[in-house]
Amino acid sequence: MLKKEFILKKIRQVLLHVLFWFCVLLFYIYFFGVGSTDFNKTLSFSLFLMPITIAPTYVSIYKLIPDYLITKQYFRFGLYSLYTLIISAYLIFVSIFFSLIFLSNFEYDKMNPISKNLLFVMTGVYLVVIIVSAFKLLKLNLKNSEKANALEKKILETQLKLKEQELNYLKIQIHPHFLFNTLNTMYGFALKKADETPEMILKLSNLLDYLLYQIDKPFVSLTEEINHIKDYISLEQLRFNDTLVVSFVSDNIKETTSIPPMLLMPFVENSFKHGFIQNGTLKVKITISCESENLRFHIKNTSKVQSNNKHGIGLENIKKRLELLYKDQYTLEINDNKTTFEVLLNLNTIKDV
Repeated sequence: MLKKEFILKKIRQVLLHVLFWFCVLLFYIYFFGVGSTDFNKTLSFSLFLMPITIAPTYVSIYKLIPDYLITKQYFRFGLYSLYTLIISAYLIFVSIFFSLIFLSNFEYDKMNPISKNLLFVMTGVYLVVIIVSAFKLLKLNLKNSEKANALEKKILETQLKLKEQELNYLKIQIHPHFLFNTLNTMYGFALKKADETPEMILKLSNLLDYLLYQIDKPFVSLTEEINHIKDYISLEQLRFNDTLVVSFVSDNIKETTSIPPMLLMPFVENSFKHGFIQNGTLKVKITISCESENLRFHIKNTSKVQSNNKHGIGLENIKKRLELLYKDQYTLEINDNKTTFEVLLNLNTIKDV
């Protein structure tokens, strides 16, 4: 089947070439027949010029342009083009003698008017060579452009797949990390048989629903993320009792604004997990605000200097996700001093659902 298609393709190419050179022959007959009444003489001269035209044309389109010009070997291209020009010019000069000797019997006045002029003959031949070469060059450039575009598309698709795989890996990391912390809190309440345990289970079920089913979505509404942050804060308030003071402010939040799921939650979780109780209280201050297409998230908690300068995998995870999702479209500032730990996140581009 493939061999048959290849043969048919070659036959089509040969027929197209034959048709083209037939058209060139007609052009020569018309061009060199100007001012002449002897059709046979014009036809013979045109036929003699055909191989002189075909040879440099094929040398140009099948050797000089693809092997030297396209590959940017300009010196060789110029040198071999000069050789081709000299040889073809010599053969054109021979064609004039052919017209004089064999077609006009050495009688200069009987020659076709156009064939007497070397410049006109060269113009007719090289016009064909230049037009065909220009068409070949355009075709090769388009082909190379298509290859470059296809390669670029393939690279982008590969990068996108790698990005998706990395994002999925980072999401998978969130599951056990967040789940362990929340289950550990509920376990403590269950041991104490606290009255708040049912309420805690309800809030935890909401968080687990968000964690297990919503995290696979590329984006969720910002209000949904905020509601689950509030549920998480409620769980922590039950755990810390009077030792926790939380200030949570959300301003100018639109229902249509969306962000990747669990984008802000790790910062909140980190503030509780690694926050430090000072003077009998752990203080956490959270502010979320939107302005135009910008989102500003600020969280600050009492802390102490970490000896290993680490705050769990949550922050490292979120840094990687931000780089993948908002590359060059976000700023993240983390300030860790002796008494407080502070995070300021600005997203320059947020989406509407």
